[in-house]
Amino acid sequence: MTAQPAAATGTRRAAGAALPGVWRIGMARVGVELRAFFREKQAVVFVFSLPAVLLVLLGSIFRGLAAGHGFSVGELFAAGLIGGGIMSTSFQYLGISIATERELGLLKRLRGTPMPGAAYFIGKTGLVLISTIAETAILVVVGMLVDHLRLPASAGRWWTFAWVFVLGTIACTLLGIAASSVPRSARSATAVITLPFVVLQFISGVYVPFTLVPPWLRDIGSIFPLKWICQGLRSVFLPAQAASLEPAGTWEHGRIALVLTAWIAAGLVLCLTTFRWQRQSDR
Repeated sequence: MTAQPAAATGTRRAAGAALPGVWRIGMARVGVELRAFFREKQAVVFVFSLPAVLLVLLGSIFRGLAAGHGFSVGELFAAGLIGGGIMSTSFQYLGISIATERELGLLKRLRGTPMPGAAYFIGKTGLVLISTIAETAILVVVGMLVDHLRLPASAGRWWTFAWVFVLGTIACTLLGIAASSVPRSARSATAVITLPFVVLQFISGVYVPFTLVPPWLRDIGSIFPLKWICQGLRSVFLPAQAASLEPAGTWEHGRIALVLTAWIAAGLVLCLTTFRWQRQSDR
């Protein structure tokens, strides 16, 4: 028998070889997403600097002003802005960036490759997780320098910080992916995504102490995850007696976990039912 050419044999082996698994491709996508993100210098500066600048401004304006119960108004704002930073790097960034990628046809081209769709979302989630950790670290450091924010002094508080951070990040990430299908174009994405996010910050205890928000707006804010993320973070960074300033008079850790878990489930359903790989005009 005549031996088959090595090139032909190699071609058949390559054609018959199994593609890498979803997780392996997803991890590779994390690297791609990170490189693409850090190439956009202006976006990087905006995402990481805006919450820190606001924290410095608010801390300078309210420096030395006591909120009672052994902590300052600056510490109150610092805890809230850390929550706002979590939602900024997940919900806001993903909602705008995915809508832009869809408008440019990048999602449609990715969908036409052998890459599993789940790998794309693993890449986005990895990017959000890393950038949110970095954002939170920056805000904690700035809060310590400007507002004398105190790090948690017990393992229980660090555990609370961990699960609030994880549940809040996952919930806001899923909502950001779902919200990316709302804008009709990349040009309108910033306004469509940013407007509700800014409103939520004001009625969820980020820029305004939650007790000063009118009751009917507090009720609206309590529907969404940002209020509960901020409340959970206040329980981590503020003294135990500060819980008396919450509407319920306690930190409500069980309710925080329940609401954030419910939003994770709702966000997953919204993603599965509304996410589009291409523009409506391409259908």
